[in-house]
Amino acid sequence: MNIPFLDHWRKRHETEDSEGPLAAAFDRDPEGLGELLSECELLRARVEEAGVALDDSPRSLQELDQLPPRWRDDPEELPWIGNDAGLYLGTVIVRHVPGARWQVWPGGPVVRLASGREIQVVEAGLDWAMTGAPELYQVYAETAEY
Repeated sequence: MNIPFLDHWRKRHETEDSEGPLAAAFDRDPEGLGELLSECELLRARVEEAGVALDDSPRSLQELDQLPPRWRDDPEELPWIGNDAGLYLGTVIVRHVPGARWQVWPGGPVVRLASGREIQVVEAGLDWAMTGAPELYQVYAETAEY
C-alpha cells in the first residue's frame, strides 16, 4: 500500500539507531532497565493507600483487579495508572513465566514470550485502568499458558 505521507514520516523518524534510545539502553543493561520498568511508583503508592502490597506475584494481580477503580475519577492520573499497571503486569510475567523477557521497541516496551509472541502489556494496563477489562490476572494466566 502506497501512503506517501507515511513514507515521509518513516524517513524523518529513522536514525542510525533506529531502535531508539530506550531500546539502546535496554541492549546495554537489560536487567537495569527491567528494574526501572518494574518501579511503577504511582500505582504502588495508590494501591498501598488501599492496603494492597505489590510483591510482583500473580496473586497481587488478582488483588489489583479487585480494587475499586477510584483512579477513573481523575482524568489526569488515569493514563499514568494504566501505564504503571501495564508495566507491573509485564514485571509479573517476566518474573514468573519461563522464557518471558522485556523487549523494547520504538513504540514502547512489550513482553516477549519464549514462543516469540509479544504481549502489549502497556495497552492491556491502559484498557484495565479505563474499563476494568481485561483483568490483569486474566492476561497473566493466558500468557502463562504459552
